[in-house]
Amino acid sequence: MVTVGLTFISALVGWSATAALTAYAQRRPSVAAIAWLVAAFGVTVGLSAAVIGVLFDFGELTFRLLHIGVSLIGPLFMAWGALEYAVRSPNARFTARLFVTALTVVPLVVLSVDRISGRFGTAFPPLGDHYDLIPRSLVNGVQGFVAILLVLAIIAVARRGSRGYGMADLSVLGLVVLAALLSVVVGRMGLGSLGPLLMLGAISSLWGAAALVAKPRRDLYDDDDDYYDDEYDDEDDELDDEPQEEPVRRKRRNADTYDDLYADAPAPPPSKLRGVITIYTLAEGQGGGFDQLANAVVAEVAKREPDTLLFAAHIVPSAPLQRIVYAIYRDELAQEEHEQQPHVMEFTRRLTAHVVATNVIELSLSGAAANDGLAAMLMPR
Repeated sequence: MVTVGLTFISALVGWSATAALTAYAQRRPSVAAIAWLVAAFGVTVGLSAAVIGVLFDFGELTFRLLHIGVSLIGPLFMAWGALEYAVRSPNARFTARLFVTALTVVPLVVLSVDRISGRFGTAFPPLGDHYDLIPRSLVNGVQGFVAILLVLAIIAVARRGSRGYGMADLSVLGLVVLAALLSVVVGRMGLGSLGPLLMLGAISSLWGAAALVAKPRRDLYDDDDDYYDDEYDDEDDELDDEPQEEPVRRKRRNADTYDDLYADAPAPPPSKLRGVITIYTLAEGQGGGFDQLANAVVAEVAKREPDTLLFAAHIVPSAPLQRIVYAIYRDELAQEEHEQQPHVMEFTRRLTAHVVATNVIELSLSGAAANDGLAAMLMPR
């Protein structure tokens, strides 16, 4: 009964993780998110079949479903998602996709139709005890390829350094490696009542990795405050060297004095405006591609989103590999609608080829002053 309970809990957690990954893939679509979703779904289907197996003894169908999910689909798509997440080279990604396609279709067909031998019980059956040489060899080859993908992903993140997002990315990859390793071990060895417990750890690790990726990251630029302070200090120094105009309030017609302006000013009402600043760190040589995508999405936002009050993309002259995008929305609903627009989702999907790190800062407006023509100048509708 312990094995039954652990297997049922593992399957339940697997379906919960699949639902969470589905929501994440819809909100922030990417190849990595979809790959991890497929991995979670495959493992969960296998664990669901295992619940029937540990209750009534395994049969051919439950055995096949278990190992297609746990030994093939789960580890392969976990590792592919890790590579897509960590590696920015389009050539490497394209090559990996070709191999993943071949190593999914052929072993899947073989594991589905190949002859199975031996008798089953209620314990998790090891793959090698019941499949013949060809399916065993195919699964061994897939799992070797899984190890290669994971190593390449770790190397790619390690080369970028441990500063900023590097440590977070290594944490994500560490959880994915743990999930794939546990899945492979259970598929190869079965391990009796320990098998469902290890699979619970595998699906939880994959869920945790996706949660880390989905979590907004705000620490990348915490150590760079001095950089930005120095940048704007330099700009202030340049302005000090130029002849200064009279205060703007003297140039405006019918301008009130500051004393009159603030004497009876009522307290501003609470604002529903929402703001988001997104700071992108680009891969080497990807500035032109990113700018083309940004210009396209800015044009679409200006044309189709009246409740997005401001949406602007900026180049940072002193940091050629950085781009800053900020947006102001009428309210929280407008922000949610913006994030669900097809052109915004397409922009997010294509960013993965150009961006190595993203820092998101969400804002609630507490006070502001702007010329009436600012939004019209930046976003002509």
